[in-house]
Amino acid sequence: MQSPFVQLAEIYRGPAVESIHHGIAVVMDSNGRQVLAMGDPAFVTFPRSSLKPYQAVALVETGAADALGLSEEHLALSCASHSAEDFQVALVRDWLARMGLSESSLVCGPDMPRAAVDQAKIYRAGGDRSRIYHNCSGKHCGFLSVAQKLGAPVAGYGDPAHPTQKLYLEILSELLGSDAGRLQAGVDGCGLPALALSMEAMAGAAARWAARKVASPARRVAIERLQAAIAKYPDHLSGRDQATSRIVRATNGRVLLKGGAEGFVVGFVLDQGLGIAVKLADGASRAKMGVFAALLGRLGLLDAASTAALVDAVEGDIADSNGKPVGRIAVTLPA
Repeated sequence: MQSPFVQLAEIYRGPAVESIHHGIAVVMDSNGRQVLAMGDPAFVTFPRSSLKPYQAVALVETGAADALGLSEEHLALSCASHSAEDFQVALVRDWLARMGLSESSLVCGPDMPRAAVDQAKIYRAGGDRSRIYHNCSGKHCGFLSVAQKLGAPVAGYGDPAHPTQKLYLEILSELLGSDAGRLQAGVDGCGLPALALSMEAMAGAAARWAARKVASPARRVAIERLQAAIAKYPDHLSGRDQATSRIVRATNGRVLLKGGAEGFVVGFVLDQGLGIAVKLADGASRAKMGVFAALLGRLGLLDAASTAALVDAVEGDIADSNGKPVGRIAVTLPA
């Protein structure tokens, strides 16, 4: 049986290859045309947090964001897998206060910030794990906001039968051009439903999100506002000066993206209405952003020098325990 995956990157330690990453990359346009495919575009998997830009649409479309007076920073955070850096934590706390809710309303479990230095600060101050620190807490605040706006119970918003989840499925169905309710479903790490779809379907939905190709003017405006927020505040999606924000800034906001767990990343080329989906077969986060950056060059969105510089900027060297470079990541997209 032929593998659905192709080689996308090699890991070097000194002069020799130590590891190889295989995966799939698909690019679609907003008319459903396949622009590029490396590996099997029909492969079905879980995009995980890469679905957040679609989940956030209802927050703006329903008027929930405006009813709470949310800023563009809040909107960017609704699409985030954040690192619980100081500014991100402050936004989540502010958001919960606007809703009159405590962190106990969040379905996502207690966690710690991503960075060791931030963890140390909390422990020194006598603090502990918190649901606010969970990387998905911004998304969860979005669902709570929509529940309040719809007059639905805030409790149980993670149930697939809850009105907020049904609205999300309706929005996703339009972006997919098919019934999202028929997709295979599991449970995400944050406790909300997780949907599985083909790489081609994910890239197609991304293309339509990029092109704002939806029927309702309100939905179109909602997507535009999310796009503007992400382009203006790319650090909010992950952390300060991380791979996500480096790619957004390198393309002057022309390309937006959202990483997902287990080696997934989705991209949105706004001015061309293109959607990009990348999945590493082994679930590694290492190399996926380099692969994504290299694809921008393959698509003619960056020149060769800019592409090489961006790949280096988002991957960097492999270092030893003293921080000394001992290896590198080489992206090896098939011809």
